Amino acid sequence: MKYVVRLLPIAYMAAIWIMSSLPSNHFVELPNSGLDRTIKESLHLIEFAILYVLLVLAFLTRGRPFTMGLNALCAIIAALYGLTDEIHQSFYAYRSASWFDLLKDVTGIAVCFYFIRGALFKGKFVRLGKVLGWVRKL
Repeated sequence: MKYVVRLLPIAYMAAIWIMSSLPSNHFVELPNSGLDRTIKESLHLIEFAILYVLLVLAFLTRGRPFTMGLNALCAIIAALYGLTDEIHQSFYAYRSASWFDLLKDVTGIAVCFYFIRGALFKGKFVRLGKVLGWVRKL
């Protein structure tokens, strides 16, 4: 099970790369174009936050102490992959890349960082801490 958890960030990064290579309406397009755009733009807030969480979970399964520095490294990797994704999208005429999108990516990562830091290092968010502790025991 721990090897599956360790492979999840890589698989997720591949999925992001593939989806960034396709038009935004390739999988789903809602009839209301304004709503469609709003939902897809808001996904930036969670897309790279999920990557950060998957990275944390993967590192937790190593059996070594998960430090604040390692936690920060996971956030930095997720943010840099967000930057890479924006650069990647800039090469496709049917995709757009912007600093604002990157800001949304980093905002989502920062929110998750707050909760995971609180759960693992500050004694807050006890239920989340229990889940993360369970992952650590895999």
